[in-house]
Amino acid sequence: MPELPEVEVCRRGLLPEVEGQRIEGVVIRSPKLRYPIPPALLELLPGCFVRSIRRRGKYLLFDCARPGVEGTLILHLGMSGNLRFVPFAQAPEKHDHFELVLGSQLLRLADPRRFGLVLWQPGPPLAAERHPLLAVLGVEPLTEAFDGDWLHAACSRRGAPVKPVLMDSHMVVGIGNIYASESLFRAGISPLRAANRISPARYHLLAAAVRETLSDAIAAGGSSIRDYVHSDGGAGCFQIQAAVYERDGEPCRRCDGVIRQIRQSGRSSYYCPSCQH
Repeated sequence: MPELPEVEVCRRGLLPEVEGQRIEGVVIRSPKLRYPIPPALLELLPGCFVRSIRRRGKYLLFDCARPGVEGTLILHLGMSGNLRFVPFAQAPEKHDHFELVLGSQLLRLADPRRFGLVLWQPGPPLAAERHPLLAVLGVEPLTEAFDGDWLHAACSRRGAPVKPVLMDSHMVVGIGNIYASESLFRAGISPLRAANRISPARYHLLAAAVRETLSDAIAAGGSSIRDYVHSDGGAGCFQIQAAVYERDGEPCRRCDGVIRQIRQSGRSSYYCPSCQH
């Protein structure tokens, strides 16, 4: 699933191409995603200019406006979706469900598993934050609000293992499976340790590791584990430099241990029992 780094890379790739552009048209080929694509978009969006593209968690927010219309187009890539630019002459493929017609190209959404979404929130940009899907999201880990003190306080009453707690989007957004495993490795914390049994000092290490891991992933173009590609069709490469993710049975790059795989909350966790405690 595209996580925070992949969505941020997508946003940065789209921004110079789309910001300030006029939407000439909208195509809805298959409205049945996680939620139905509103048919009103066919009338609302043409003529709108894209003022900006923001990110909230794993959601892309296109702020759009024209005389008489102001709102935010909310997109989520789901489990396997991607947004990419294609020429007008390129025929749609089986899983291409939605597109924006811009001045010189098409911005096309493909979503093989149909877990993504395309929704509309009317009003000024801040109104999008009140949308039910966004209002429940936790803190952004790349902002100043996320630090060791905040993380320790947020986890102090949670007795579950720290890795699934770290992946709870109601607490903190965008830390997917690969980035949780890598952050815990960098901080030297076992994914099995109870969240409320970690000291404030170690939470400072973990908060710094989360920020560093996500920043490194963004710089690497994200992770292309399965279907994810950039808006230009390129792939991310952070997974190549992963220290523990999908390296079970291989030697640890920091000590003499061997990477181990376990299951937590239905997901695979990877860690080194020798140097993560």
